[in-house]
Amino acid sequence: MPLDVLLADLRAIVGEKGIRTSLAARQRASVDEAAMSPLLASRLPLGLADVVVLPATIGEAQAAVALAVAHGVPLTARGKGTGNYGQAIPAFGGIVLDLTRLRTVLDVGEGMIVAEAGARMIDLELRARDHDQQLWIFPSTVQSTLGGFLAGGSAGTGTIQHGNTRQGFVVSLDVLLATEGAPLVHVEGGACNDYLHSFGVTGIIVRATVRLEPVADWTAVYASFADLGEATRALRAAGAVRPAPRLVSVDDAGIVAALPADEALPTGRASLRVVAERSTVAEVEAIIRSGGGRVEAVRDGFRSALELSLLSYNHPSWWLIRSAPGRIFHLEIFGEELVDRPHEIQAALPGGRLHVEVGHSFTFGAINADYDDETSITSALEVLTALGIATHNNHEWFIDQRVDELRSIARRTDPQGLLNPGKFAGPSPRQR
Repeated sequence: MPLDVLLADLRAIVGEKGIRTSLAARQRASVDEAAMSPLLASRLPLGLADVVVLPATIGEAQAAVALAVAHGVPLTARGKGTGNYGQAIPAFGGIVLDLTRLRTVLDVGEGMIVAEAGARMIDLELRARDHDQQLWIFPSTVQSTLGGFLAGGSAGTGTIQHGNTRQGFVVSLDVLLATEGAPLVHVEGGACNDYLHSFGVTGIIVRATVRLEPVADWTAVYASFADLGEATRALRAAGAVRPAPRLVSVDDAGIVAALPADEALPTGRASLRVVAERSTVAEVEAIIRSGGGRVEAVRDGFRSALELSLLSYNHPSWWLIRSAPGRIFHLEIFGEELVDRPHEIQAALPGGRLHVEVGHSFTFGAINADYDDETSITSALEVLTALGIATHNNHEWFIDQRVDELRSIARRTDPQGLLNPGKFAGPSPRQR
């Protein structure tokens, strides 16, 4: 389809306000956090949109998807693009469907909130708090959109208690399929999993209902330890406190040195941070002190807890990598070895620096290390595997989990392979 014809048809749907064609706008809509990987950064750009479309209503989004399907135009949906490593990049150009104008919070009920895909997670949390409730889970990047978090993320603050997004957080979804007419389908319960953490290859989430719970009184507790092993053991103990903390994180001294300056993050010491329910703060403090640590700060209130959330998950690695662009990489790692053998994991890789989180049913985190070239990553994977450490290679832009399941779903919901093409590994990036 000639680009000028495509643009004219899209303008008829969304108007001039809903179209971006400048090179700068198309470049902004064609990047995510791939640059966090020195390997992927060396391969950028991985794709460039031909046009960015910003629908103001679900009806406009549906019409734009129907147009793309009718003419075989690649289509990549995105929210803020804050947390993916190439999965949000339009590898084959075409349309980037920016859903950030679909931001209406439609309803707040008992135990659930309904919103369009472009609503920011922080806004949902604030709206829920107006009704004495809170989200089960929200991502460490609280500016992320609901649709982006559900399609591209999986866990965050609250995961200790509630697991990931595929463990009951999502009540229902409204999804656009890439079949004739772009039907809007409503799915509930387990059927939602077809579209969660699928990077938009099975359908485009435009509206969701997610779970709330009664609001809690959260307190941010900061502690430091001279020894990393003492910090990780305290992490395990703090994660077992009940009512469950909303977040428990540890960073070694090497990562702490790269974090934003804060008197609660003394240099040269490992940092333990806990978002604790106020009634458990004394117990958490006792765990810290009995484990050889020092309580650095206790900060009450939602805002303090939110600030601590911004130092969780991949954020510490982001700060570290930013301090030395192109010279540090990180790998996701899993298991109780992170608590029991932190020094060994650190020492296994040149420049090893460790971040650890308490999860729902297992411990996870990231090992950060010095980067020379691609062999730094492949060698690290081999070394960690030999140590019995479970790993995930996050330096790939294609889907590497539930591949056969998602490919099977996509054959039904996107038979032309138009949705976020290039994210299934194989002889052809658009292979179904």
